Amino acid sequence: MQDMGVDPVAHNRAAWDKYVQEGDEWTRPVSTEDVERARKGDWSTVLIGHESVDRSWLPTDLTGKDVLCLASGGGQQGPILAAAGARVTVFDNSPGQLGQDRMVAERDGLDLRTVLGDMRDLGAFGDASFDVVFHPVSNLFVPDLAPVWRECFRVLRPGGSLLVGFLNPDVYLFDHEALDERGELNVVHKLPYSDVTHYSAEERATKFGADAALEYSHTLTAQIGGQLAAGFVLTGFTEAPDHSNAAGQYLSNYYATLAVKPG
Repeated sequence: MQDMGVDPVAHNRAAWDKYVQEGDEWTRPVSTEDVERARKGDWSTVLIGHESVDRSWLPTDLTGKDVLCLASGGGQQGPILAAAGARVTVFDNSPGQLGQDRMVAERDGLDLRTVLGDMRDLGAFGDASFDVVFHPVSNLFVPDLAPVWRECFRVLRPGGSLLVGFLNPDVYLFDHEALDERGELNVVHKLPYSDVTHYSAEERATKFGADAALEYSHTLTAQIGGQLAAGFVLTGFTEAPDHSNAAGQYLSNYYATLAVKPG
């Protein structure tokens, strides 16, 4: 049953602002100690789950590189990359999440700017503005991906890299409540899945809470094929389980791709 009245951008903005207030794991900023280590070259950050991103996926020296942390607010990836020497822009849909990045930047004296917006519209940036786009698991919060890949391609410089983390769509086959609360793998959904098309507003409120973020599964064609269709060349792929999730015993919950804009 499709609820055509839902605005995913507005709804998920409010949802993530609330997650910040509640101290959700993905809204907790890095520490000053983490920043200081990054300044000395000892750093890591995550693209999928809790796995540190392969350092070979990023430039050997980030000094002076323009990095767009796309839908990556929360004071986590952006400050670490800035401390490592990059000129970082954090772009996110949640003012609360961006506030976490600004707090870390002010606390630790980092050169980092924040921009509010929908990941499908990067009109705030000119063509060929960035050397790297760092896009951790977040595109499950928008219903369509083609605009994301087109915009990433546009704002990257020739030879620039796109690092993307995303959920294995098969995770959405399972009943969320049974999986999260009882560790049961009950297949109940057809793919592609979305909270909006599978449940009414009343059902969503009962099952997840009225203020929960809306999620959308995306096919591998949309995730990987979409990057190729936008003009990218894929040069890296990896996967990781979620050890806190029962599904992680049987499948990889997360995938990550490294793609390059030819030039």
